Amino acid sequence: MAAQFGRRLRKGAVTTAVAAAAVAALSASQAPGATVDDHGRSTAADAQPSPDEATGDGATGNSPYYTDLPPLNTPSPAPTDGTSTTSPVESTAGIPATVLDAYKKAAAELQESKPGCNLPWQLLAAIGQVESGQARGGRVDADGTTTSKILGPQLDGNGFALIKDTDNGAYDGDTAYDSAVGPMQFIPSTWAWAGRDGNGDGVKDPNNIYDAALATGHYLCRYSWDLSDSADLDRAILSYNPSRHYVNTVLSWLEYFRKGTHEIPDGTGTLPGNRSDGGSGSTTSPSSPSTPSAPHTPRPTTPGSPSTTPPSTTPPPSGTPTTPPSTPVTPTQSVDHLEDSGTAKLTAMAGDAFSEKISTKAENAAGKGVAKVRIRYTIVGDTDATFAGGEKVATALTNASGVATAPALQAGETTGSFAVRATLIGRTVTGPIYSATVTQRVADALVRTGDTALTCTPGGQFTDAVQVKATYKDAVADKVAATATLIKSADDATANDKGPYFKDADGKTVRTLTGLTTDADGLLKLPQLYADDITGTYLLRITTAGGATLDVTLTVAAATDTSTDAPASPSPSPSAS
Repeated sequence: MAAQFGRRLRKGAVTTAVAAAAVAALSASQAPGATVDDHGRSTAADAQPSPDEATGDGATGNSPYYTDLPPLNTPSPAPTDGTSTTSPVESTAGIPATVLDAYKKAAAELQESKPGCNLPWQLLAAIGQVESGQARGGRVDADGTTTSKILGPQLDGNGFALIKDTDNGAYDGDTAYDSAVGPMQFIPSTWAWAGRDGNGDGVKDPNNIYDAALATGHYLCRYSWDLSDSADLDRAILSYNPSRHYVNTVLSWLEYFRKGTHEIPDGTGTLPGNRSDGGSGSTTSPSSPSTPSAPHTPRPTTPGSPSTTPPSTTPPPSGTPTTPPSTPVTPTQSVDHLEDSGTAKLTAMAGDAFSEKISTKAENAAGKGVAKVRIRYTIVGDTDATFAGGEKVATALTNASGVATAPALQAGETTGSFAVRATLIGRTVTGPIYSATVTQRVADALVRTGDTALTCTPGGQFTDAVQVKATYKDAVADKVAATATLIKSADDATANDKGPYFKDADGKTVRTLTGLTTDADGLLKLPQLYADDITGTYLLRITTAGGATLDVTLTVAAATDTSTDAPASPSPSPSAS
């Protein structure tokens, strides 16, 4: 179950027939007569171990993992509304809300940092299913931390690799031997270099699904592997756990989740039933082997710390009523509704960031804010607006007052209104829908970039082009729509019927140009201007979206004759006789 921390695998030793392997695994484990070895692994799948398995390069310690394969039925995609289902197939295909959010968030981060890896979030889900049954069915808090530690057996050499303690018990509570830790089952020595902070709390915790999912993504994307390539995908999974049966099981779940999955409430997932060590699934941490070489060594208690003495098992006196222990209500379970928390009007110009952010408050039935619950924001509607980072979906954690603030919205080029829906992760709770509007790009000022007088002789062409710069609030106004018209006068904006003109694609005279746009520097350079035979002073008016206007003077005049009469040349002197 633990991720390998050893040497890079030899690429030539790995098969590239990924699809065939997945089918073989599905057939072998579900066919009559399939056998397993002493550790519960299918002998049909592992009959031909890879050289990596034979040499023991993968430092996973043969920790157990869940061997259950997905149903043969193909799951039907369902809306991710957080509602639970009763269908066995849909239950298996459902992924707890916070866990699913962590996988998608990690894959999105890898797409930004390592786009060539092409990591699908469904691969993280497949590994999470095999390693811990999706964090034991989504038993995590709003931060994504498991409600209790998920520990593999002691790697004491008794049926597993021998890995003596490397973390002084910091992660696994064992100062004698290491154990795989957390929903993605990293061993401490691997986590020391592979760990990541996926939820932004400043801590790298293998027991946190956001941290563990991001670490798994980076682990699979090392060595410049491209996971859209079947050979690299095979190598990456094999590097996580060097067992051919493990690879085949993960590939089966990968294909299953790719065909459809949906979100279910946290804590409602179904735990797998079988492990590779012959054990079965349960709601507790994976147990140690039946004959461990040494028990887990608990951390020593310190003064003031909770006692580790187990509770008394002495039965109560006869007649004493007994009350079963109640399950603590999680913050997510205590949320009654979500409401807007004073979000200002959301308006931005195309291409700009929205200056206001969305704020949502989670409250319980008494109207008190609920801290540490996660809220998902989803952009809906015909828009290319995104959250900062280019995502259509973002999550935020409520603070001590129960208020969550979404990342800043970034307007695209599509103008108009769209909506942002707020929902509680982990439960179906009605949330507010926020309206946002993207307006067209505008300019509030136009100036010429040169000051040369624009003149032309009748029937000629202007030697200098007209170029202007548009700004908005003293900043460059790029991609702003503009119109240029040769008008009759400052008081009459009607297009002139004489004087300077432009030419269209067919060479015909036009005196109004539409569809003009400023460039990235806010500059607009007009086409060549020509003059007819009528002299005079004319106006070219340029206007932009937003109301910026500039009048440019054009002069058509005959050329000035600067020549003067020269005195006649003296007659040559008669030659001497």
